[in-house]
Parts: sequence; C-alpha cells; structure tokens
Amino acid sequence: MEKYFATYGSFRNELRLVVNDIYYEPIRNTGGVMMSRIGKLPIAIPSGVTFTVTPDNVVTVKGPKGQLVKAMRKDMNIAVEDNSIVVKRNNDEKESRALHGLTRALINNMVIGVTEGYAKTLELVGVGYRAQLQGKKLVLNLGFSHPIEVEAVEGITFETPAPTKVIVKGIDKELVGDVSADIRNWRRPEPYKGKGIKYENEVIRRKEGKTGKK
Repeated sequence: MEKYFATYGSFRNELRLVVNDIYYEPIRNTGGVMMSRIGKLPIAIPSGVTFTVTPDNVVTVKGPKGQLVKAMRKDMNIAVEDNSIVVKRNNDEKESRALHGLTRALINNMVIGVTEGYAKTLELVGVGYRAQLQGKKLVLNLGFSHPIEVEAVEGITFETPAPTKVIVKGIDKELVGDVSADIRNWRRPEPYKGKGIKYENEVIRRKEGKTGKK
C-alpha cells in the first residue's frame, strides 16, 4: 500500500516529495495549512476517464493509458461532484489537514497517469558506461566485471534513445520514481568527477580532490 501508512515521520518525508511534484515548496511547521488548501481543490475528470471509489476508500481510475487502483486513508471522504473528484476531511487536526492535501495529490497523480503517463530520464556519465535494451530488459554497462540486467516490472517500460540515456515510463508515478531510483543506485554520482547515473538536469555537488602537501 501507500508509504503514508507507515510512521508519521516517514509520511512527512513523502509529503514533501508530493508537494514538490505539484510545484509547491516543501512545507515545514505550517500545521498542514498549505496541504489543506491543496486538498480543497477539485480534480476535473477528463473525457475518457472513469473514476470509482468503494466504501473502504479504494480508488480506481481508468483512462486511455490503463488503470490504477489505490487504497486511500479511510478518514478521508472522497466523492464525485459535478464531474469533479472532491476530497474532504473529517476534522481540522494537523495530521488530518496534511493527509487531506496528500490524498488529493495522490488521486490527481492517478488521473494524470492514466491520461498522460509519467517518464523519468536518467543519464550515464563515465567512460564506457552504456545502456541498451534486450527485449524488455535493460542492460547496463557500468564498469563492473559484468553487465547489470534490470527486468521491467509490470507497468514499466524502458527506452534508450541514446547509449548513455535511459527513459523510465509508466502510469504509476510512485513506481516510475522507485524504479528510476533503483537504477540510479547501481552507480550513484560520485562528487569528484561526477561519474555515475544521474537524473536529467540533476546538479551534482562537486568536491575538490585531495592534493598532496608541497
């Protein structure tokens, strides 16, 4: 299920990521005010998309690119009004206000996923670093004694438009992010020469190499 079912501390970390993804700065010590405002925004249901929610708050969104099903927190009220998805909370406690915005953001991500999809681009930096496809499998040459093979899990596809570029695609935003992070972890960018696997447009904080005493 969703990560926010874990401890409140880990929930807060995910909350900040979700906020960034919808172009809000990370929220700290605001009592969930900003997320509460986000939660109040209705989500228009695009043409060709169907939305259903069970009494247990299991949300299903179907669209041109596929179907997503996620279990939301049961203390949120999710309904369809005037062809828009509306999320309401049961109380004004701090955690409830934060969950309000997070729930709305997760559902909005689902709607975007089944209509437009998500993609994350990775770049390989290093002599001899290469990526290629073998069927649906991604094969990476990263300077190890053997190639790294990454199987495409269900809902994920890989593209290699160039030998040093990998695009991870899917309709589930969280899954696209997780798979991309797993690939990056095979060779995280090192801070001296910048070698490794980095996200497109990621800025690597560089360090100066150690020099001998004169």
